[in-house]
Amino acid sequence: MYENTYPSKRFQHTLSFLKKHIAQEEPILDLGVANPFSEIMIKEGYQVENTKGEDLDVDFSSVVNSDAQVVTAFEIFEHLLAPFNVLSEIKADKLVASIPLKLWFAPAYRSKTDPWDRHYHEFEDWQFDWLLEKSGWKIKDSAKWTNPVKKIGIRPLLRSFTPRYYIVYAERRKHV
Repeated sequence: MYENTYPSKRFQHTLSFLKKHIAQEEPILDLGVANPFSEIMIKEGYQVENTKGEDLDVDFSSVVNSDAQVVTAFEIFEHLLAPFNVLSEIKADKLVASIPLKLWFAPAYRSKTDPWDRHYHEFEDWQFDWLLEKSGWKIKDSAKWTNPVKKIGIRPLLRSFTPRYYIVYAERRKHV
């Protein structure tokens, strides 16, 4: 997946945000199969378990059966048809999640060869906030950053100052 485009800027921002909110002692369930960023978290001293590649739209067993204190979800909710369902099922009290933001000047991403590598949703920040709120989470912190590309043209120029990624730290709302 990252053969030609290793996302070092995105990974640096994500790791910095994670370190700001999550202690290394807190076990993490990372939604999605093991990937370069889960390897980075492990190298940084985090205890990370990944889901096994199940379809998180219909199979919540990994999140329901996990004892992790934290769930991370980096660029995964845009691939789900119904992210509300898995977000509602998470037992952990802390969530760190990032998404690519919808860009008004570019269509949603769709791989023509890999059915798992398609974006059903590309959220605006308020939509993602609403999704988290409706599924029982309270956002405590958030950040955005751009993703400039080294190309010439109108879209590359727009990418230099239009935020592309949005990350949040949220805690499970307590039921009273």
